Amino acid sequence: MTATLGPMIAIEHLTKRYGTQVAVSDVTFGCRPGTVTGFLGPNGAGKSTTLRALCGLARPSSGTATVGGRPYRDLPNAGRHVGVLLDAGAQHAGRTGRETLVLSAMVLGVGRTRVDEVLQQVGLAGKPADKWVGKYSLGMRQRLGLATALLGDPEVLVLDEPANGLDPEGIFWMRGLLRDFADRGGTVLLSSHLLREVEAVADQLVVIAGGRVVAQGSSEELLAGTGTLVRARDRAGLAGALGAAGLDVTDGPSGALVADGTAEAVGLAAAAAGVPLLELRPAGGDRLEELFRSLTTTPDGGPSAPQTQESRA
Repeated sequence: MTATLGPMIAIEHLTKRYGTQVAVSDVTFGCRPGTVTGFLGPNGAGKSTTLRALCGLARPSSGTATVGGRPYRDLPNAGRHVGVLLDAGAQHAGRTGRETLVLSAMVLGVGRTRVDEVLQQVGLAGKPADKWVGKYSLGMRQRLGLATALLGDPEVLVLDEPANGLDPEGIFWMRGLLRDFADRGGTVLLSSHLLREVEAVADQLVVIAGGRVVAQGSSEELLAGTGTLVRARDRAGLAGALGAAGLDVTDGPSGALVADGTAEAVGLAAAAAGVPLLELRPAGGDRLEELFRSLTTTPDGGPSAPQTQESRA
């Protein structure tokens, strides 16, 4: 990186209209150096519009989107400060991966040794680098897009669906790459439908729905208090015991209940009522999905369900 501490991304009261349609309205959030921010929302929520405004591809109708206090368009040699991957498919099919990076290096003013470094970093060194991009799989295109974003040794990464097309090993690799980038002082803004992967790497979360931010904060803050999963043979008796203890209860998977309380409170309530438990644990690996669904449910009660990793692979 060209600096020991990356600049902050600041989205302030951003509104973007296309004619009479409002794509995003009064969106405000920030991304601190040393963190990965997960930017989440259903299709059509305004994620891509926000990222395009940040990267100078769409002019805000009002409000600002800046990096280090400056609009992207005003950054000198912007690729040396901000690495961007918004569409892995937007690559020339008639060039090799290496040629793609060499041309970008010439534009950015970085040496060709940097091309070799990023090819190695993203797992495209050797034969893959000399294949035509048109012969690349989607996962290889994603790796090439990440290599292009990293080429200028930027302080900030802005990534839209970077894991799309990666296999599980590739997703694990990407998670480590982003974590290492942030731990060295970089700033990462990551938009993705792969909720479990976002949960695994993000320090901060911003959830957008209907063009407006509906929740933001640290992952710990937003995912805390998502409930305790509890299961008993006497489901009705368990529900009654939890209700009597003042705990709100919702249906969980496979006949379990999710109580709005700590495991200790749930266990004590069940013990006081003499209800033996079969399972008692935090709501667990689906916490972010539960939060996402609760925040992005449509007004008529239908959920705007996020796509799963399998559906996008």
